[in-house]
Order: sequence, then C-alpha cells, then structure tokens
Amino acid sequence: MAKLSHDDILAYLEEASILELNDLVKAIEEKFGVTAAAPVAVAAAPAEEAAQGPSSVSVVLTNFGEAKTAVIKVVKTITGLGLVEAKGLVDKCPSPIKENISPEEAEDIKKQLMEAGATVEIK
Repeated sequence: MAKLSHDDILAYLEEASILELNDLVKAIEEKFGVTAAAPVAVAAAPAEEAAQGPSSVSVVLTNFGEAKTAVIKVVKTITGLGLVEAKGLVDKCPSPIKENISPEEAEDIKKQLMEAGATVEIK
C-alpha cells in the first residue's frame, strides 16, 4: 500500500462530503476501538465556572489603621450611612462594609479603603 502524505489526506478531507466524512469517522472508531466524542469538552465547562470565581463577594474592614477619620469618611461615602453609623461600623472591626456585590465593585471599594489607610479583605 502506498503511503499517503499529509497533503493527500488534507486534500481528501477538503473534498469529501459530510456523509463521506461521517462514514470515515465511524470506520476509524470501529477499526481502532476509539470514540470521536470529546469528554474533555464536557469536563471543561465546570472548570470554566470555577476559573471565573464567585459572582458576589463581601468587603470586610479588618483594621482601620492610623487614619481612622479618613477611613470613616470613605466608609460613610461607600455605604451611604450617617457619620455616627459609619464610625460605629469602623469601630467594630472586623466588620462587613458591603455584602453580595460584584468582584469588580469589591476591588474598587478595597482600593478606596486601602488608600485611606485601612486593611481590607474580600470574601
């Protein structure tokens, strides 16, 4: 039997009809005891979800640092609380600042609080 080059095989595949290609796949499956199904594609879907991370997170103030007043002002702005309520929240460290928000919003809040001198965790 003459050896076929890769170019010969590719040329055949380009010219073959869908039915001919389907028959070829079935013949290869029977001849070599393999299946054309792609179990990796099925397993990839949950992995993609895990790679995306959580859809909602919480920002927790763990320490207000040395600039407590600046942190209170930022907490007041972020939460919409009054001055007394924001101070109470900061005084109770560790305390959640915002819960069930998008990871992007959480990163923005974390950045603001850290610039004010606070220590923050995203959970």
